[in-house]
Amino acid sequence: MDQVQVWEFGRTVRRWRDRTAPEAVGVPASRRRRASGLRREELAALAGISADYLTRLEQGRATAPSTQVVESLARALRLADTERDLLYRLAGHAAPGPDVVPARLTSSVQRLLDRLAHTPAVVYDATWTLVLANAPYDALMGDTSAWRGLERNAVWRNVARLPSRVRHTPQEQAEHEARLVADLRLTASRYPADHALQDLVADLVANSPRFAELWNAETPPTMADPSRRKTIDHPAVGPITLDCDTLLVALDDLRISVYTAEPGTEDADRLSLATILGTQSLQL
Repeated sequence: MDQVQVWEFGRTVRRWRDRTAPEAVGVPASRRRRASGLRREELAALAGISADYLTRLEQGRATAPSTQVVESLARALRLADTERDLLYRLAGHAAPGPDVVPARLTSSVQRLLDRLAHTPAVVYDATWTLVLANAPYDALMGDTSAWRGLERNAVWRNVARLPSRVRHTPQEQAEHEARLVADLRLTASRYPADHALQDLVADLVANSPRFAELWNAETPPTMADPSRRKTIDHPAVGPITLDCDTLLVALDDLRISVYTAEPGTEDADRLSLATILGTQSLQL
């Protein structure tokens, strides 16, 4: 990425930020607002990066933004496919093709998520790498905004037994890990030319004996239907038992998990309180 590209990438991001209406991306616009577009800190929050890093990108003082950063900016700015591809090229990356695991939120999927603005929802790509977690999800499960690298991958988080608020028995946890690894194996068979996916599998094998055991198993595990009921141990409101439905967006190969409670139940009241408390704390 040469200096001309660095400057042009920054100018392009700034220009598209200025043209993006806050209400179009779910940001409330106050009457006292001077600028019609997004503020720098608003775009940074939507893209999951720091405002300081976005400043350096826009001013041409940061080089070689990763594909994850480029995709996050494209998603936050609701770019059309041609604009997204241009942003990739300006960042020195090839635009993702059909042989690469997609991490693209189309406008239709984004509209679906907008309608779930008050419902915990999380989106993963076909490698079970986090694409987007909305504010109610972070309020329920804990803040995901600081996750980087392997931390963003659900397979790694489970085989490494990283802290989680979801309550699992040892058998449930083992079965959940086996299901995730089996699904990742299917993904690898569909995208054999994806180098990032190959690197992910290599990292998982090198860092997790449990993953290596499941990945190299000669006989695939029996895959029972996962329970749609999950109990979350929330630190402020106590246990919440919810329905968890995972929706597959077939054309984009995305997984969207949505958490809901039966209206009028104690779990619904606890979920509402957890969302309010968590959202307030994330905004502080």
